[in-house]
Amino acid sequence: MKRIFTLLLIISAGTLSAQEIEISRIEPPNWWVGMNNNHLQLLVYGKNISKSTPEIRHEGVTLTDVKRTENPNYLFLNLMLDKNLQPGNMIITFTGEKRTLTREYFFKKRRNGSSEREGFNSSEVMYLLMPDRFANGNPENDEVAGMREKPDRNNNNGRHGGDIKGIISHIDYLKNLGIGSLWINPLVENDNPEYSYHGYAITDFYNIDARYGSNDDYLSLVNKCHNNNIKVVMDMVFNHCSVYHWFIMDLPSSDWIHQFDDYTRSNFRAQTTFDPYASDADKTRMITGWFDVHMADLNQNNPLLANYLIQNSIWWIEHANLDGIRIDTQPYSYKSFISKWGEAVFKEYPNFNVVGESWLHKEAYVAYFQGGTNNFDGYDSHIPSVTDFPMRDALSSAFKENDGWVEGLARFYYIHGQDYLYGDPYNLLVFADNHDLDRIYSALDTNFAHWKMSMALMLTTRGLPCIYYGTEILMQGIEHTGHGNIRKDFPGGWTGDTRNAFNGEGRTAKEEKAYNYLSKLIHWRNNNEVVQSGKFKHFIPENNTYVYFRYNDDHCTMIAFNNHPTEIKALDAVKYKECIDNYTYAVNALTGDPVYLMDSFSIQPKSVLILDFKK
Repeated sequence: MKRIFTLLLIISAGTLSAQEIEISRIEPPNWWVGMNNNHLQLLVYGKNISKSTPEIRHEGVTLTDVKRTENPNYLFLNLMLDKNLQPGNMIITFTGEKRTLTREYFFKKRRNGSSEREGFNSSEVMYLLMPDRFANGNPENDEVAGMREKPDRNNNNGRHGGDIKGIISHIDYLKNLGIGSLWINPLVENDNPEYSYHGYAITDFYNIDARYGSNDDYLSLVNKCHNNNIKVVMDMVFNHCSVYHWFIMDLPSSDWIHQFDDYTRSNFRAQTTFDPYASDADKTRMITGWFDVHMADLNQNNPLLANYLIQNSIWWIEHANLDGIRIDTQPYSYKSFISKWGEAVFKEYPNFNVVGESWLHKEAYVAYFQGGTNNFDGYDSHIPSVTDFPMRDALSSAFKENDGWVEGLARFYYIHGQDYLYGDPYNLLVFADNHDLDRIYSALDTNFAHWKMSMALMLTTRGLPCIYYGTEILMQGIEHTGHGNIRKDFPGGWTGDTRNAFNGEGRTAKEEKAYNYLSKLIHWRNNNEVVQSGKFKHFIPENNTYVYFRYNDDHCTMIAFNNHPTEIKALDAVKYKECIDNYTYAVNALTGDPVYLMDSFSIQPKSVLILDFKK
């Protein structure tokens, strides 16, 4: 593989040496005045462009440095922007031996309050959807001339036609469910011959995939969400991109990606990045190995690429008015780059939020990648939130197990008990399933009582709860049968669907029951600040019960689980005196019924009791 890419560079250099200069693209395509960071790197791409001499004569802009690589088709311009730079067009001149080219570069004015934007937080319930599988609002863009993969809804691994307009047309559905933030799997271009629907093999970092819509459509989606008090989280990928990406097919330099004489896959052992005993070979393969043959592994140790990725993130935040970012495969990028990226983003947007995917199954492993964690080696990722995979593992298994010292409800006790490891456990992303895992209803063997308890815990524990699309209607799917089975089309998202689960009339009786249960829980949570951000206190599980409280100085909510299959459990109120002694009665959050304080509380088999205590 390494020999192939090197040969391409040699052929490219030899062929282009006799050609005149051309410019195909400049990235970022524009920038803004008034940014905190006054440095800007422009990637200029075009035939033989490195043989030109660039010049900028614009008040407030200084061309400080020009970087050339081994590929003559690239030029990197480093600019310093004066704090008094005004919005408007700047002219860049590229002088070649026989030809001079000029290009306009536009500096925009920032939105009012852009730097103070508030990111997603624990006051909201997040919703994750896969855009190709949610709803098709514009069938005319299902197939786009010149793009490699055509639609095939009969193929679980093919493109089905969901798009941005389909999401826009169902914002009311999300609002009625109670959703406060929306995470969408990557929408940027994935022009690949197969599996392009999942979005994680990017071919253009700056443009929305035409089969989803346009950049303007994406802005319309964000605006519609904001008008409905829904924040938008963009999914970003720094570790890899498609082998069909234009800068992979014509590499700027041999060290732009990680290369080997023969194809080398990552060992996927993320813990090697902090394991004090890990071999150099294992650590290197973890970071530099490829995810798959169609995903080139990016080398963020290349400073030009690192700047490119950082600026791309900031460009999308500013351009699309984003409220958050989800980082795909955070541990697989160089951790020094992730830290640098985090510092750069929060320098511009101090109140922003970012969640990193840290797919590890031990609390200490996940905690390592959260910013603010007291790591043994001093590492700080500067990423405020990470994915709580240990909690997800428990949500999919604990309710199926018998009571034990570490099994059953005790799993949650031990997970919560290790929150001291995290920089901020209240900023963890809590979820029961996602686009890579068994759907939670299937993981729980389609046991509705277990599903209800799982949802209740996810929505009442510390952190930011995230629901995977279709969970609210009990969509099913097992990962080992194929990813297409855990990413099925939402019923009613396509014209001609036999039913429409976006409304009650199109749901089965059980789906409607599930939707109403989850929606009620979400809306209750949306109006209960103590569950969103209150402190957490729990009691040792015993006799198939587990009880915890969310509380602050003025309010207290008790969440109690009974995992016994047949027995009603009575909880002795005296045991919880330290939490409820100052309250006179409670309200059942699920029924609205008042509960006057007594000696004990009864919980039905396989159920959860949620009580809001009142003074």
